[in-house]
Formats: sequence, structure tokens, C-alpha cells
Amino acid sequence: MRWIWLIGGVVVTIVGLLWTLQGLDVVGGSAMSGKTIFAVIGPIVGVVGLILIVVGLRRRRPGLS
Repeated sequence: MRWIWLIGGVVVTIVGLLWTLQGLDVVGGSAMSGKTIFAVIGPIVGVVGLILIVVGLRRRRPGLS
């Protein structure tokens, strides 16, 4: 179960980074490119992804004390 948190966190963090770069018009070729809202939403999503990673790292394996 721990790896689900980690993989999910990594994916969400990457999506947040991509949205940020598209919002800042660093990555083009999308309807999101150059839109300020994605430059705001992207870092928020990225932080949520980092929180998921931290939760995954802090979870204990079953059976360990």
C-alpha cells in the first residue's frame, strides 16, 4: 500500500510541474500554454504530490513495530 502513495505522489508532482511550466509558457503546444491559472494551480498540485510522497515515506510496513 505504501508504494501506491509514493507512485501517486510522484505522478501528481510531475503533473503539477508540467502545469506550472505550461502556465508560464515554458512548455508550448497546449491549450493550457500561457494561461495564468495553470501557473497558479500547478504549484498547488505539485505541493499536494509532495505531501503524498511524504505520507508514503512515513507509513510503516505492516508487522513492524
